[in-house]
Amino acid sequence: MKTLNQTNKQIETASLEYYLNLQYPVTLYPDPEGGYVAEIKDLPGCLTQGETLEETMININEARELWIETAYEAGDNIPLPTTDDSYSGKLILRIPKSLHRRLAETAKTEGVSLNQYLLSLVSFRIK
Repeated sequence: MKTLNQTNKQIETASLEYYLNLQYPVTLYPDPEGGYVAEIKDLPGCLTQGETLEETMININEARELWIETAYEAGDNIPLPTTDDSYSGKLILRIPKSLHRRLAETAKTEGVSLNQYLLSLVSFRIK
């Protein structure tokens, strides 16, 4: 199968098998009404549930395959899986000197590094 890229040049489209073999990250969380919910955020609307973790994982794999097959047959774009490779774990943040001083002093009072203190603040806030 051939398709056009953004510059209108003909390029070879990957096979259905290629897309079916991609490993997409799965988000699992408990369903408030019981069981579990699984979602593949890279594939919009690819969501399922199950009574057990095992059943939920079987269901999400079936949902992923159906999502990809349907998109492929319709000629729709199939997003590639996101990876953590694009996140180094480093973040540069510019803050006022006065805030930097207050944070550093509080970290020292707590007996932890500034990095560890900031990590705990951010982690607590985004839960």
